[in-house]
Amino acid sequence: MDTSLGCFALARRLAWEYKICMTVDSRKHRSRDVVEHLRRSQIYRHYERAFRDTTGMPITLRPVESFNLPHHGDPKENPFCAIMAQSNHSCSACIQLQQKLEEESNLEAKTLRCFAGFCDSAVPVRVGDNVIAFLQTGQILTSEPTAKQFSDTAQALLRFGVDVDLKRVEEAYFQSRVVNEKQYESIVNLLQIFAQHLALLSKQVMMKKDSAESPVIGRAKVFIEDRHAESLSLEDVAKEVNISAYYFSRVFRKSIGMTFTEYLARLRVEKVKQLLINPGKRVSEAAFEAGFQSLSQFNRVFLRVAGESPSAYRDRLGGTSA
Repeated sequence: MDTSLGCFALARRLAWEYKICMTVDSRKHRSRDVVEHLRRSQIYRHYERAFRDTTGMPITLRPVESFNLPHHGDPKENPFCAIMAQSNHSCSACIQLQQKLEEESNLEAKTLRCFAGFCDSAVPVRVGDNVIAFLQTGQILTSEPTAKQFSDTAQALLRFGVDVDLKRVEEAYFQSRVVNEKQYESIVNLLQIFAQHLALLSKQVMMKKDSAESPVIGRAKVFIEDRHAESLSLEDVAKEVNISAYYFSRVFRKSIGMTFTEYLARLRVEKVKQLLINPGKRVSEAAFEAGFQSLSQFNRVFLRVAGESPSAYRDRLGGTSA
């Protein structure tokens, strides 16, 4: 075989894979923008409030591949789950469940049970062939809790090495919301109907963003997403899209709603969060891999963007902290 032809074929394949990765990353970021818009919308806020008031259950709308504890801090968070969220090992078990739930709910609504017997359900919000978000609820039991169930749960916690007050945990466990399977199925069906409404709203948002966003900003976002791990400046991006740094700064802020520096910081923080899903990944490794130049800068930016320190976020996930 001609070596030059082989190298050419390999180069074409690598270029194709690079283009696919770029498209996927751009699509993910776009989806996150749309989801954030949906969360702030009046229709979602009204539905969210009505859902909680009617069912007594938590609800969240989260972007794809966002594996934080979805209901932590919700006004209707299960008291048992709230205690578990403070523990590294049980928190990690919940995040693993969220990953599995997302994988299995890409085509239709899916319900899974955690180690303690609580149901959690995800309903995909689709725009065309792409899932942009998941409506989630759960943290309920489908039958009255028994002493045997809690005993099994307590044994699992001991195996996890969770250091909690078992008496307090037991009280919280037996305070859990109970919804029979037929009622819960109806609740999930309501989420599916609302997901369809959100899908229509998402299309409108995307069309509006497409008409408002200039090709220059679109190219700039792709370039930033591709090079965010490097030492990247506003001047570098402006040069890439062939306009002056001063003009690019003004246009970018007007179109995106934040400065280039803020946008890059948020992008890097989200990358760190994704990397830290791996329990063996060190915080420092994730920081430098995402493009932060120093740990002091990283700690400062992460706290500002995420609202908590990197070590606190790592502790909630479990794993290596250094």
